[in-house]
Amino acid sequence: MASTMVAVGLTIAAAGFAGRYVLQAMKHMEPQVKQVFQSLPKSTFSGGYYRGGFEPKMTKREAALILGKISDAHGRIMLLNDPDKGGSPYIAAKINEAKDLLEGQAKK
Repeated sequence: MASTMVAVGLTIAAAGFAGRYVLQAMKHMEPQVKQVFQSLPKSTFSGGYYRGGFEPKMTKREAALILGKISDAHGRIMLLNDPDKGGSPYIAAKINEAKDLLEGQAKK
């Protein structure tokens, strides 16, 4: 029983020292992490989200704003808004509608 208590105490102490070491290491790395984030392009974190409301009927302008380049943008934006991964089914439907509209006009 006593040896178990000693082992538990040593484990807790080791975890405390390890946590302290990690926190101190993170403080020293903070300037480097900030520099890396500042050097990344702003578009890295924009997420490709469409800001603004939707028209009742999809227009060419709205479709172009949502997708930009049809095939590349559709794949990228669907990955971000996939309903199976927590995205909105409504937004996914609007993305697909925009793709269909632009592809239909591109074929004409």
